[in-house]
Amino acid sequence: MSQGASRLQSLAGKVAVVSGSSSGIGLAIAMELSSRGAAIVVNYPPPSLGPAATSAIGHLKTPAIVVEADLSTREGPEILIVEAVREFGKIDILVNNAGLAVNLPFEQQTIEHWDSLVNLNGRGTFLLTQKALPHLTRGTGRIINICSVSSRGAPPLQTIYAGTKGMIDAFTRVWAKELPPKYGCTVNAVSPGPTTTTGFLAAGDEAMEILGPTIQNTPVGKRLGTPEEIAFGVAFLCEEEARWVNGEHLFVNGGLFVD
Repeated sequence: MSQGASRLQSLAGKVAVVSGSSSGIGLAIAMELSSRGAAIVVNYPPPSLGPAATSAIGHLKTPAIVVEADLSTREGPEILIVEAVREFGKIDILVNNAGLAVNLPFEQQTIEHWDSLVNLNGRGTFLLTQKALPHLTRGTGRIINICSVSSRGAPPLQTIYAGTKGMIDAFTRVWAKELPPKYGCTVNAVSPGPTTTTGFLAAGDEAMEILGPTIQNTPVGKRLGTPEEIAFGVAFLCEEEARWVNGEHLFVNGGLFVD
């Protein structure tokens, strides 16, 4: 068997829960992990995305289920984990991907924006990880938090969004020290920069005007990243060979931010 062929099944037998995975980066992550042999739990929040989520699993190469669960609610994270364990009996990989962004001048950001972003980006990640831990495979589990370059190199207009991603950055640092001794897992973060997703492209003219020069100065290339490039970084951290990588904040953004 060739090295390439063996890599395609490098995650065979694993179960991956990817939150917010009916489109964009989340879907790309689900597809990449599936291509390596992992069974996938696809998640979407509102009922309107149900058809897209159901369609998405048609592109996966391994067993998969779709779970409607709004992770911005207190009940949503538990619903997602209960359904995942009911179907597959365990969780090997948890990817905390679900998130929202608001790009507006500080003066225009509202308490409603605060609630929606903090409840999903922050509390949703917090609760989903808590609910997953009892079912995480001991010794080989992986927790990967999708953060953002905005957590450390935020542009204007992202007061609340950057703040919530700063929470994810801090969660990763704490959990990487606290959880491995108890659960034998690793905890890492992946930070995309501007990426060609529907959500990013809908950020608005003002946001794109501000971000335009930054994108043009990206060292590796004057372009947006692709969801598939982010997914590859996530998949790397899921591999058995990455077992000694813990507490890493992997920036997948062409050098847009260098820490």
